[in-house]
Amino acid sequence: MAGTEIVSTEPATGAVLWRHSIGDVDAEVARARESWAEWAARPLAYRIETLRRFANVVRAKSDALTDLIARETGKPLWEARNEVESVINKVDLSVTAYSERTGQRRIEAPMNTRLALRHKPHGVLAVLGPFNLPVHLPNGHIVPALLAGNAIVFKPSEKTPASGAFLVECYHAAGVPEGCVRLLVGAGEQGKALAAHPDIDGLLFTGSANTGISLNRQFATRPEKILALEMGGNNPIIVWSTPDLYSAAVLVVQSAFTTAGQRCTSARRLIVEQKLFEPLIGEVNKLIGRLIIAEPHADPAPFMGPVIDNDTADMLTESFLALSTRGGRPLRHMERPIEGRPFLTPGLIDMTEANDKPDVELFGPILQVYRAEQFSDAIAEANNTRYGLSASLVSQDPKLYDQFWANIRAGIVNWNRPTNGASSAAPFGGIGWSGNHRPTAFYAADYCAYPVVSSESEQARASIGLGLRDA
Repeated sequence: MAGTEIVSTEPATGAVLWRHSIGDVDAEVARARESWAEWAARPLAYRIETLRRFANVVRAKSDALTDLIARETGKPLWEARNEVESVINKVDLSVTAYSERTGQRRIEAPMNTRLALRHKPHGVLAVLGPFNLPVHLPNGHIVPALLAGNAIVFKPSEKTPASGAFLVECYHAAGVPEGCVRLLVGAGEQGKALAAHPDIDGLLFTGSANTGISLNRQFATRPEKILALEMGGNNPIIVWSTPDLYSAAVLVVQSAFTTAGQRCTSARRLIVEQKLFEPLIGEVNKLIGRLIIAEPHADPAPFMGPVIDNDTADMLTESFLALSTRGGRPLRHMERPIEGRPFLTPGLIDMTEANDKPDVELFGPILQVYRAEQFSDAIAEANNTRYGLSASLVSQDPKLYDQFWANIRAGIVNWNRPTNGASSAAPFGGIGWSGNHRPTAFYAADYCAYPVVSSESEQARASIGLGLRDA
């Protein structure tokens, strides 16, 4: 940010990518407020058709959007392309979800009456987006919200505003009224003002636990406003009773280091059976040594790019050293291979004997390792967190998975799969500090509209059979 404008730079190169003046919160909310009723009054079929045109617009511009996301986040081109595909696919998934979870239906009622269930939009919803998936995650709120008939004021992360602006342009190009999707360019100050604005009817948030908890406190006295929080995780992956250590290592590396560890579902803690510790870490270290870490367009394609900026890289480096001073034993040190740029090599640190194990989400390529003798101890360590987003077990034993599934505290529980890579065709969310029980993805329809139940009869016929004196 520079003065009265937001400046976006490419993490991999430091080149200025985009700049825009900071927006006016009051003006953007007012524009959405005056526009939403007309959009809500449109037939559902009209809104569906408009959003399907949006998917086609994104498809037509997919190469440009992919390139922009890759440059602005630093993630590899292949990963940015996957994100754009998720944006396109979100429309049909949301149409199905709307029908299944918030559609109209009739309910059995006494003779000559009918009981109808319908849903209404909230009105104007604010969306605060993150930097790591700067179009997919906000789009996961915006599409179902528009489908339900809401208007949106969207503030993208100040670290990835260009991707957010491109997304808004695609909505407008598809025919979504400009007043119904407003772009608010800004930083923390604008985000706070938007969240506190009296003329929004709710807030849909994806980001850190600390910000989410602050928003939860702020909205505690405003029960009339919907608040959906999708926060982070201190996610565990357990490796136990498995002979295929190479595959286990691949799942660990994918879980911990995809997107340079900048996913809310990234594995932060590896909990491993004591007898597998040395051979598994050996396999993980060999894989890390083979990872290509480079700028998004590099050839051959990199596995991961930089973290989002130098401040983040500095914080992560300092965090790794802090874990060491608390009793952690480094198994692989983090390095800064390109001076002045936020590239980091993955770091591994054994925290089993540490005297202080901070329960924090280190949003980057740091994996803490814990050794355990008993499987029950592994589950206890996995649950030793205030978060509860994602957890994975790598094991050949189905009985262990049954025990794991029954006892782990998480909203996403996987077996022989990574902790990340969740499907948009299913609900997405967690417990504890990972959310406020309003899962997104397929269940986003639930918080984008509220149910209205109507008992209806075409004629007014009524009598009181008891409690009246004789006429």
